[in-house]
Amino acid sequence: MAWGNAVLSENRNDVEACLTERGYEVGISARGTAESTSSALFSTVASRDRQAMSSKGVIDGFEDIVGASRALREVLDLVRIVAPTNSTALIEGETGTGKELIARAIHEHSSRRDRSFVRLNCAAIPLGLLESELFGHERGAFTGAVARKVGRFETADRGTLFLDEIGDIPLELQAKLLRVLQEGEFERLGSTQTQRVDVRLVAATNRDLADMVSKKQFRSDLYYRLNVFPIAVPPLRDRLQDIPLLVEHFVKTFSEQMGKQIREVPAEVMEALVSHSWPGNIRELQNFVERSVILSPGNVLRPPLVNLKKAAETGSPEAITLEEAERNHIRKILEHTRWVVAGPSGAAARLGIKRSKLYFRMQKLGISRTQRDHLPAVAELK
Repeated sequence: MAWGNAVLSENRNDVEACLTERGYEVGISARGTAESTSSALFSTVASRDRQAMSSKGVIDGFEDIVGASRALREVLDLVRIVAPTNSTALIEGETGTGKELIARAIHEHSSRRDRSFVRLNCAAIPLGLLESELFGHERGAFTGAVARKVGRFETADRGTLFLDEIGDIPLELQAKLLRVLQEGEFERLGSTQTQRVDVRLVAATNRDLADMVSKKQFRSDLYYRLNVFPIAVPPLRDRLQDIPLLVEHFVKTFSEQMGKQIREVPAEVMEALVSHSWPGNIRELQNFVERSVILSPGNVLRPPLVNLKKAAETGSPEAITLEEAERNHIRKILEHTRWVVAGPSGAAARLGIKRSKLYFRMQKLGISRTQRDHLPAVAELK
């Protein structure tokens, strides 16, 4: 694939149009080699009208979310659908994929946008204090409770409450959380007076709650109450097309913060960044770009690529056969689509193959959701 230098402009739309036009779309067949000078890039951009440019890098209504990949657009389509309702949304995805941004987008596109957006990371609060953080307490409710405390549910009344890492809520608190979700009422610690609230809940987790339910680590009734409208946020490795856009965004942001004038990302640098697996997802990429901006003395980004190579070598898996690699990849896509094969968002479309071919490969590789699953015969699909 031919890679051109990414030249950073004051106009973000211009840059995103450049990046898309220059071929930063990994996984798509390589395009013809284009001119690599910055003048050629900007002359190409200048010839396009603003509507055409914005359509390539900016998703209307989600200006705070960087990306233009199909996987991201599918997520934002779900946000548009669920946001106007008051239904609970469950955002699932690996650490660092931007689940809080999706939660904020739901709030900003809802009728509650003028009310509070309150967040709480359930994994960051000590077990003994989590109930107080959620529901508040009265003075003297426990040692150290020297004054009344209003909890997050009361603070978020008529607004949105975002509970991050909800899989870390202990079982003994889950019943109380279920009650407030169903009835809209609770009591502060140390009080017998019932408080009523109108809160829209958005929850997020990087854990498999269904698996936790099967292991009796999470209440099934709470899981079903949370899982009204699930949204799976894809990892960065499934959004390779977005990496150049994210790199440009972070370079510009950190350059401004540090008073630097970094204007260019060399082709070999961008190729290395797109090729990396980024197990820490967007958060890892953001931190790496910040470190790169700090280390770059001039107007060209000079990241410590050797660190990426070492990380890749350290985390590289043992050698496996091509068949095993194919089996693992197909299973991963199926799990991401919740084992939906057909349709525009199904696994077959994501893999770029026909539904019948995917069923054939699943049968050949012995892939099924459970041992009892029945895969349709290939002949039935022709």
